[in-house]
Amino acid sequence: MKNFVLVFCVLLLTPFTLLAQEEEVGYNENSVHPIHNSKQLFKKRVWRRMDLNEKQNQPFFAVNNQITKFIIEAVQNGELIPYDTDSVTDDRRISKEEFMSRLEIKTDAGGGDFGGWGDDGGDWGEGGATASAGPSKTYIRPDELNLLEIVEDAIFDNQRSRMYFDLQAITVKIPADLTVNGLEGTLASFRYKDLEELFRAMPDKAQWYNMYNQSKSVNFADAFLLRLFSARIWKVNNPQDEDLYSIYGGNPKRALYASQQEEYKLMEYEHNLWEY
Repeated sequence: MKNFVLVFCVLLLTPFTLLAQEEEVGYNENSVHPIHNSKQLFKKRVWRRMDLNEKQNQPFFAVNNQITKFIIEAVQNGELIPYDTDSVTDDRRISKEEFMSRLEIKTDAGGGDFGGWGDDGGDWGEGGATASAGPSKTYIRPDELNLLEIVEDAIFDNQRSRMYFDLQAITVKIPADLTVNGLEGTLASFRYKDLEELFRAMPDKAQWYNMYNQSKSVNFADAFLLRLFSARIWKVNNPQDEDLYSIYGGNPKRALYASQQEEYKLMEYEHNLWEY
């Protein structure tokens, strides 16, 4: 009798399990709010550059509350997985040791005046790093990492009749003046879904600083959801996988103009759909 009941329960639950598996097909696993493929009338992948020193972005970069500070600390604590590229696939993961190696300032003179977390070797939030890395190693400070690259999908949802920007990944860039070769470098990329979960887990810390009304400061995750940032388009998906700067022969003015045009195209596309 017991065996019969067990078999009956298994048969009863099997259809629900298969249904749950079927429902996952057609959704992007990296999306915080996934939209089924069958509901996507239009989709375009967009790459943006976000300068944290820009006035509109400074709330993400408040003193001792930089978004880069929370990201680095999360990697150190094993709470966040870094990736080598913005594809953020499992085969592109990097170790915590590799991440810290990239964060280390590599100079013959030992790092210069800007190299350390501070003179006293204190905590991150108090202007210094721990001494565990050794006195000969100095690391780039979070407030020096002022450039992010954002990867997102612009999707027109034909069920809700509006455009959505589905963030996929964020890459922390290393400024050119902090690298040995004088070229801009990449620290690591992160799945935005992981970052969103990290920010939600610290609602009182990871906050977008409202300089006009501190009582209305919001979580970083909400700030991204509400599009409270400014980030210029520097690349859209294309067969040659070229950015706008390369497409226009390295002409910065033409690339900037093209970036603005791409932004207008997205707005115009959504507007024109409402005309029908």
